[in-house]
Amino acid sequence: MFKLDDRLQNDTHFVCDLSLCRVLLMNDSQFPWLILVPMKADMADIIDLSEEEQRMLLEESAHVSKAMKAQFSPYKLNVAAIGNVVRQLHVHHVARFEDDVAWPKPVWGNQPPLPYSEEKVQVLLKQLRDALL
Repeated sequence: MFKLDDRLQNDTHFVCDLSLCRVLLMNDSQFPWLILVPMKADMADIIDLSEEEQRMLLEESAHVSKAMKAQFSPYKLNVAAIGNVVRQLHVHHVARFEDDVAWPKPVWGNQPPLPYSEEKVQVLLKQLRDALL
């Protein structure tokens, strides 16, 4: 049975569920940052998914990536499944800009997160849901 890792639960806002993945918004207003989490139990790496699920993950990642490019017009879109801190399989999608606070370094560990205001996150979640569903 699928259970979201507590760290992902605590650091994100729920956006929506796609066919395979739960879509989460990282609670860091410095970067448009979505995370896809396949809703499968005990998955740590992409190769743990069946071949069909791997294709679904790629399709959903492309769908999210296109929506983020349309919504945010980033200079670069970083997509990665790292998982060194949170073992549960998840794929980061981070819109990057040449003037963002971490550019050109990774978004991890360079600065503390800056949570969204309640008003801002509600507007953004609606925009993201409209774009993804």
